[in-house]
Amino acid sequence: MRSILHRLMHPTLFLPTARQMNGLLLIALLSLGEALYLRYLAIEYAPVSLACQAGLNTWLCATFRITIVLFNHFAFGWVALGAALLNLLRPSILLLAVALAASAFGLVLHNANLAGLAAALLMLSLARPAPPAE
Repeated sequence: MRSILHRLMHPTLFLPTARQMNGLLLIALLSLGEALYLRYLAIEYAPVSLACQAGLNTWLCATFRITIVLFNHFAFGWVALGAALLNLLRPSILLLAVALAASAFGLVLHNANLAGLAAALLMLSLARPAPPAE
């Protein structure tokens, strides 16, 4: 009876393990690095940007074009916000990783409003109780 009361009064929070945290850090840093690379060495770097817009057919230009389309539709911000909201409702490592990666892309690639809100929701989700064991 006492342990049940203790669990009800002090629920365990959703906290990733050390191994999961290392994976999340890796995902966050890789997506942040890729977003910075795309922004400063493809999109805002005039020679590469002009060559891609002129029709150069390389993997960098294909990524450039996809990134521009996703940016125009606020895809990075919406994906980050959606995953963060789902993670707030039902915490999960997968949703946390998706929201973290999309937030990094959104913050770097000018979808900062939605991505910033998603980052705030991710912080709030760490204060949520852990989902019950199945």
